[in-house]
Amino acid sequence: MCKTSGTVYGLGFIGAIVFFIQHATSFGTGILGLLKAIVWPAILVYKLLALLS
Repeated sequence: MCKTSGTVYGLGFIGAIVFFIQHATSFGTGILGLLKAIVWPAILVYKLLALLS
C-alpha cells in the first residue's frame, strides 16, 4: 500500500468516525458507528460492485 492510499483511508476513517459519532443517540449507536467507520470501505466496494453487475 502506498502512502497516498493510506492517507486517503485515514482521512476517510476520521471523517466517518466524526459523522457516525455526531449522529449517535446513545452509547450503543456510538459503538456501532465506530465499527461502521472501520469497515466502510468494504461496504462501499460491495455496493458499487453490486450496482455494476
